[in-house]
Amino acid sequence: MLLKPHRFFLASGLLLMLLAAAPLGVRAQRASKPGAAKSVGVSYWLTTADKTVLFQFQAGALQFATGTNANPTIEIDEAKTYQTIDGFGYCLTGGSAQLLHQMAPAERAKLLRELFGTDGRNIGVSYLRLSIGASDLDDRVFSYDDLPAGQTDPTLAHFSLAPDQPHLLPVLKEILAINPKLKILGSPWSPPTWMKTNGESKGGSLKPEFYDAYARYFVRYIEGMKAAGVRIDAITVQNEPLHPGNNPSLLMPAGEQAAFIGKSLGPAFRQAKLDTKIICYDHNADKPEYPLTVLNDETAAFYVDGSAFHLYAGPIEALSKVHDAHPEKNVYFTEQWVGSKSKFDENLRWHTKTLIIGATRNWARTVLEWNLAADPQQNPHTPGGCTECLGAITLAGNTVTRNEAYYIIAHASKFVRPSSVRIASTLPDKLPNVAFRTPTGQRVLVVLNDGTATQAFNIRQGGRQVAAMLPAGAVGTYTW
Repeated sequence: MLLKPHRFFLASGLLLMLLAAAPLGVRAQRASKPGAAKSVGVSYWLTTADKTVLFQFQAGALQFATGTNANPTIEIDEAKTYQTIDGFGYCLTGGSAQLLHQMAPAERAKLLRELFGTDGRNIGVSYLRLSIGASDLDDRVFSYDDLPAGQTDPTLAHFSLAPDQPHLLPVLKEILAINPKLKILGSPWSPPTWMKTNGESKGGSLKPEFYDAYARYFVRYIEGMKAAGVRIDAITVQNEPLHPGNNPSLLMPAGEQAAFIGKSLGPAFRQAKLDTKIICYDHNADKPEYPLTVLNDETAAFYVDGSAFHLYAGPIEALSKVHDAHPEKNVYFTEQWVGSKSKFDENLRWHTKTLIIGATRNWARTVLEWNLAADPQQNPHTPGGCTECLGAITLAGNTVTRNEAYYIIAHASKFVRPSSVRIASTLPDKLPNVAFRTPTGQRVLVVLNDGTATQAFNIRQGGRQVAAMLPAGAVGTYTW
């Protein structure tokens, strides 16, 4: 059909207006000739060791192109896949929740949106770890069934989540309103003291006669949190079971943990029809024989989803040792602190290289920093608790200071969304990195320049590459 002249110009103008309004990538695709190569842009966010750039989007997308150069190259192979990612985040201690809840409502809402939202500059935290009862970063020691000395409560008639109601639960509800799909891990520092051999919050072991009561304690916790609107995706059996010197704490050797899971905790979860995962160990990578003891116990292993690690001792590669021995079980990285007297540049480099990159390259489904928030004096904490644990954020009333762990986690959490899959990437010298494919098909590459000078490098996939550059000690997240 022929158009009359005025209709032709009207149609042409409308087409030009539509093309002008379309996103640049769409205009390029429509304007290209059939069979022409399409330009692929790579966006990236940057944090530098000198803090002049702190998790900032870099304007002007890099472009994939053909050709080669002499710079080191990170080769991406998404045909080779590894573990699925559950999320990146922090430990929401009772003290963190208390400080957040004491903020003005509008300021708290703004900060929580920044932490748990994914749009704009928000960093998209997708996983939190809670303490079951008090951790050492609560303002006091408590359990959910505290009794006077000499009394016991094997039926848990006095069990109550009341200690979490003033601060933790209100903050969690605000967080879940922002991200209802957030996954939550619960970890106990100590059972109620009446269940322990020494009758104290610090140290001691779980009395065998209270194995069943303690298993029901976990069940009551999970069911109580669910009734309060909080789903617990997983629990670890004991935080740092080989460190009875914290307050609170518990000594639980591997054989005892296997017996507790196999005889009491697993059957209790099954009877209550809970789908909450049971994760063993939750301590340093220097003792891989601990989770292997539990996983080699057929009765316990039947109920165990996997094992969790910290890295205050041992090599991160120990996670792969456990995975390789039991590839059917999952691996999690659940805690690492940043010291208040340490240096930003050193922390950015070590935590990114060893945890964001190292833990995930060794099969971890989570990477969690300890802890989310503290005040300027690293309070609150229990008597004998950590006095130098720097929060990801420092809260002085409504004043927010963002610290190392904020940026370290942000470089992964915003982009590597839950259900992303790690994919293969090569490791040129001084350029540790890790790559993922997200559920929407986006590729994400986190790179650290571990050298002492600015480094130019390439990212190559499918025969094409993009040229990039990072200052010494800087972290870049690249997406395409």
